Amino acid sequence: MSDTRNNPKGNHKKVTIVIPNYNGLAFMEPCFKALELQICRDFQVLVVDNGSTDGSVEWLKEHDIPSIFLDSNTGFSGAVNRGIRASSTPYVILLNNDTEPDCHYVGEMIKAIELSPKIFSVSCKMIQLYHKELMDDAGDMYSLLGWAYQRGVGRPSSGYNKACRIFSACAGAAIYRREVFGEIGYFDEMHFAYLEDLDVGYRARIAGYDNIYCPSAVVFHVGSGTSGSKYNSFKVRLAARNNVYLNYKNMPAVQLAVNLVPILVGVGLKYMFFRKRGFARDYVDGLMEGIATAGKCRKVPYRPQNLGNYLAIEWELFTGTLIYIYEFTARQLAKL
Repeated sequence: MSDTRNNPKGNHKKVTIVIPNYNGLAFMEPCFKALELQICRDFQVLVVDNGSTDGSVEWLKEHDIPSIFLDSNTGFSGAVNRGIRASSTPYVILLNNDTEPDCHYVGEMIKAIELSPKIFSVSCKMIQLYHKELMDDAGDMYSLLGWAYQRGVGRPSSGYNKACRIFSACAGAAIYRREVFGEIGYFDEMHFAYLEDLDVGYRARIAGYDNIYCPSAVVFHVGSGTSGSKYNSFKVRLAARNNVYLNYKNMPAVQLAVNLVPILVGVGLKYMFFRKRGFARDYVDGLMEGIATAGKCRKVPYRPQNLGNYLAIEWELFTGTLIYIYEFTARQLAKL
């Protein structure tokens, strides 16, 4: 059972800002204050609450904020899908509750996605809220090792001021062309949370759409506002499981075979990484769950007309690996 307040359908704005919330009351006020300061007003807001018990529901009702109230936690994917389906605007922005957008954010995102009808999503310049000299995310990338990563994370925020193509947008503060979801599918609710944005961006790339980075749209991000930490058992297990889904769903058998060795190398390196941090069992459990349940995923059907897109993706996996090595090395050198 769910309760919808002030459903935004029928409004003539360009963008619906969908904010998924689960026990995020502490972040609500600064996030909405930042939205009130937006120079571009061509948007409406819709919060999808995932069964919060921290007073979020009462706060949203008290402030008369358009909301959908779900009875239980459906995860990030389930919440944003409800919001996207409830909207009727040409574009949707998915915005984490632990963010504070710069006053130009919405306007810059609209300008960026309107550059071409082939743009599916735009990722903004996400900067760490408590360390504004450091990047949080300049678009998400993927690699031959099967590793997804945030481009620029931990690097100086002054160094990511050039627009470019990325593998996928970070759904923590991204804009999407709503009609494309009807073609490629919505966020995969089997993911629940983590890598669901890379998966939908991957499907868009297979279909021939672009995902781009817009440095003039700035958002300050707390990070791990709902889960509470960078690494924990829940995140490690789900990310490992979803990584299996990501490759199985989006790679044809031939591409999986070509990439199998580097993917296995990546699994081994991640296992050693998490073993040092005490999460080896969670990582292995996630992998085993992913392998056992991958057959339930809706695999992207291979179409010969998309061969060129698959080849382009394979090249992006190669270059994404090089970018990861470069940024990892730069971060390590900066610590010396």
